[in-house]
Amino acid sequence: MLIEWYTTLLVNPLGPSSGSKSPYRGCRSEWSKLRVLVVGNGGREHAIAWKLSKSPRVRSVLCAPGNAGTGTLGVNLPVNGTDVGGILESVEKNAVDLVVVGPEGPLAAGLVDALADSGIKVFGPTKAAAEIESSKAFARSVMEAAGVKCANGMVLDSPVEAKKYLHTLSEPPVIKADGLAGGKGVTVSETFEQAEEAIDGCMGERLFGGAGDRIVIEERLPGLEASVFAFCDGEHVLTTVSACDYKRALDEDAGPNTGGMGSYSPPEFLSDVDVSEVGDTVIRPVVRELAKRGRPYVGVIYAGLMVHEGDVRVLEFNCRLGDPETQVVLPRLRTDLMDVIEATVENRLDGLKLEWDDRACVGIVMASGGYPGSYETGKRIYGLDEIDADANVFHAGTRVDGSAVVTDGGRVLSVVGLGEDLSGAQARAYANIERISFDGAHYRTDIAARPIGQALV
Repeated sequence: MLIEWYTTLLVNPLGPSSGSKSPYRGCRSEWSKLRVLVVGNGGREHAIAWKLSKSPRVRSVLCAPGNAGTGTLGVNLPVNGTDVGGILESVEKNAVDLVVVGPEGPLAAGLVDALADSGIKVFGPTKAAAEIESSKAFARSVMEAAGVKCANGMVLDSPVEAKKYLHTLSEPPVIKADGLAGGKGVTVSETFEQAEEAIDGCMGERLFGGAGDRIVIEERLPGLEASVFAFCDGEHVLTTVSACDYKRALDEDAGPNTGGMGSYSPPEFLSDVDVSEVGDTVIRPVVRELAKRGRPYVGVIYAGLMVHEGDVRVLEFNCRLGDPETQVVLPRLRTDLMDVIEATVENRLDGLKLEWDDRACVGIVMASGGYPGSYETGKRIYGLDEIDADANVFHAGTRVDGSAVVTDGGRVLSVVGLGEDLSGAQARAYANIERISFDGAHYRTDIAARPIGQALV
């Protein structure tokens, strides 16, 4: 079914009106029935496209460049998100009414600025506002000015000075590349030797290119990680439910850091009251400080937190929804996502209330063998047609190859289940992930195990 639907979309992806530009562009009435372009090709973007496709206000969904999963919802355009000129051309050619930018790369490249300058409605922060993620040094300066609690640390521009500072510390720290590194620029050091290796990797070997020319060295904080997202319209802040994600590649938080191997919502250690306080004491002060610096923030802002014995400190800020957290947050959102986006873009979030499904949600990432190191692609994926109707499979690193769906990245799929509690959601997610297979596939077996007191399978 998947391939037949995908082929049909390729023949006539936009319907009979695809040859003309929307007559409502630039008018308020355009919000009534939209042709939406989602920029990105990961599991987050598939989840966003899936949620938007359910809105009665959305006429059709396109993705650039998308993946095999987004291809079942609409049409994939062969243009990379960081190709600003290519996106602008695609928007005009396909009569797109609204662009939703998923990943950080296009945001840091100024895609929102270019679209706005061309009169296109766009959801996401400007390049200047997105620096809250694209520079960890900038984020620290904003947090310090806003009085937001974060890890103690220092920004350093040379390996010599970095190692000199390292030797003043009593415990091995966290080493962070200043710029964007695809979620892999952070080393949580177990030893000082490992910390030195991380400094050499960033600044000497330039493993992350220019992103590691400057680094941040921070204390390693105890506790549990949580993610809190908020929609921001430049002035008002509307927090969402929170999530907990798993960064390490292997069970029991072993192995190297990854972009994320799974997540669940809600975290048992962060109540709704806690989330509201994070909005008041963390996110709103940062949004105010950005506005004060002439960088009004419009879009989604993401606070990565460390929670320990009631104390909450910020690990990082991101300028978009998280991945894989989006895959467990959006299935719980009952409010039409299109309504939220409209209110955000039009500075009306103060008049909106979000409604949520009370059920828990668990998502597990299936990754290619070798990830986050080197891995092979092109492996045929089996079992996608055997998933329960009330479970979700969000594609990340996939593509269509003839009549098959094959792997095309490190993180390949997120398999997601809802349940009356975390135990039920976890059982549904794992029951479905076991029906899917591809050569070399691996996934963690302990996602959400800790909060339900479960021993490893």
